[in-house]
Amino acid sequence: MTDQRPQPVERELPTEEAHDLISLVRELIEREIRPNAAEEEAAGRFPRELFALLSRSGLLGLVYPEEFGGGDQPYEVYLQVLEELAAARLTVGLGVSVHTLACHALAHYGSKEQIAEHLPAMLGGGLLGAYCLSEPSSGSDAAGLTTRAAREGDGWTLTGSKAWITHGGIADFYTVMTRTGPDRTRGITAFLVPGDAPGLSAAAPERKMGMKGSPTAQVHLEDVHVPDARRIGEEGQGFAIALSALDAGRLGIAACSVGLAQAALDEALAYTAQRRQFGHPVADFQGLRFMLADMATQIEAGRALYLAAARLRDAGRPFSKQAAMAKLFCTDTAMKVTTDAVQLLGGYGYTADFPVERYMREAKVLQIVEGTNQIQRVVIARHLAGPESR
Repeated sequence: MTDQRPQPVERELPTEEAHDLISLVRELIEREIRPNAAEEEAAGRFPRELFALLSRSGLLGLVYPEEFGGGDQPYEVYLQVLEELAAARLTVGLGVSVHTLACHALAHYGSKEQIAEHLPAMLGGGLLGAYCLSEPSSGSDAAGLTTRAAREGDGWTLTGSKAWITHGGIADFYTVMTRTGPDRTRGITAFLVPGDAPGLSAAAPERKMGMKGSPTAQVHLEDVHVPDARRIGEEGQGFAIALSALDAGRLGIAACSVGLAQAALDEALAYTAQRRQFGHPVADFQGLRFMLADMATQIEAGRALYLAAARLRDAGRPFSKQAAMAKLFCTDTAMKVTTDAVQLLGGYGYTADFPVERYMREAKVLQIVEGTNQIQRVVIARHLAGPESR
């Protein structure tokens, strides 16, 4: 790894409080995240104690109400915090995004009683959440899920399996989408399931190309009893809840992607400034300079796109199309920029001595999670041209 430290990103933030928050996050990164990131990722270690610290620091509930332990921050600020965290270690940035996603259903659709009972511990009590929508046979076709919830006495019995669950097997709570009726979209209901519920278990974590420090696993529910008080929203409202959460979650993935791309650019800039060939720093060669210019431009464009979508959300305006655009563009940018960073470092870029090879492996999954980029194009096209004729 190069020794030259990158200059911090110059951020446009709406308040002095937001500037202070970014400064706090940067200090925490330098003290707690960056020094151990490469070693822990190589060893496949999830930093659970770090997430407890993030919880105590108020960073796991930034977008939720202060009265319940949240930070009352707009998405415009929260996403820039995610970008900073992801640039230091994607496992951390993505983990915060997933936890925020897991809290979304309760925070936005739960009753006052449910919110008061559960949300404070979810935001600041050291708990870690997971979001369970995908299944082994239903990924992009989210409405095709088959995990069932059947009424039984004063509650429900949940049976089925969920797949590709970030924090699967280590989460303290799971937001689980289940089938409660035959209608594809109006027959889905959401539940808040404790991580220690009898009958809930997780398979061994998936062996992945990247993100080795972030556990991804199937979660199995075998006759898991959940009281009706843990049903979120109305029966049959789960699909609408899931889509609402995904719109917000896609912005989180977009911000993480920009952070990862920024980290790759910073590494490439530092390396090309000090590496000499033919008597000159390689950053003097026009072909490489143009690559760096393109990388920086793509990153700035991605950052502007996710922030524009965030500001729409903060203003209470529709942002689904813009969220899909941001997720699509930013994740493709992360893949392109990290690949170019490996190329700029030459043979060294292909070794584990420099982090860009890890960044490239990590970037790939961002084009897949929270809806593949092919699905994002479907979403965008529907907003532009209407539903497909069948």
